[in-house]
Amino acid sequence: MRHPHPLSASVRVKKLVDDASLPKQQTEGSSGFDLYACVTGPHGKIGLAPGERTLVGTGIAMAIDRGYEGQVRPRSGLAAKYGITIPNSPGTIDSDYRGEVKVILLNTGNTTFIIEHGERIAQLVIQAVPRVELLELEADEDLPPTSRGEGGFGSTGSS
Repeated sequence: MRHPHPLSASVRVKKLVDDASLPKQQTEGSSGFDLYACVTGPHGKIGLAPGERTLVGTGIAMAIDRGYEGQVRPRSGLAAKYGITIPNSPGTIDSDYRGEVKVILLNTGNTTFIIEHGERIAQLVIQAVPRVELLELEADEDLPPTSRGEGGFGSTGSS
């Protein structure tokens, strides 16, 4: 029996290209939806050389509910096997964006990676985003103290 999830959101998805693939969760327990490459043109593939990055279209646009964002994350299998990652991970799709979803892929591996049309290239996780109000302090006011204080990188532990 399927139980309703306590948090729920709607994402309306539109194919911009007829043979684009809609995002898909591979299992019931998957956090993310796979995003698929939509490579148009005569060859239907893109070669990504070592150290190179490219912007890959998915052929879809979406409308994410207000109060949520889409986080575009690397696929662990592509990262482990081929060194393919997303340099701005997680990439953000704002709730008011309506253009084509695109993914920046970076090849950190040692060989050229071929991205083919319809290949799973990233995953999309929908996350709640609270509305936050920033409060500016006056010049003579201090931030509330903490045990960490102004300690920066590496200040919270010995390793």
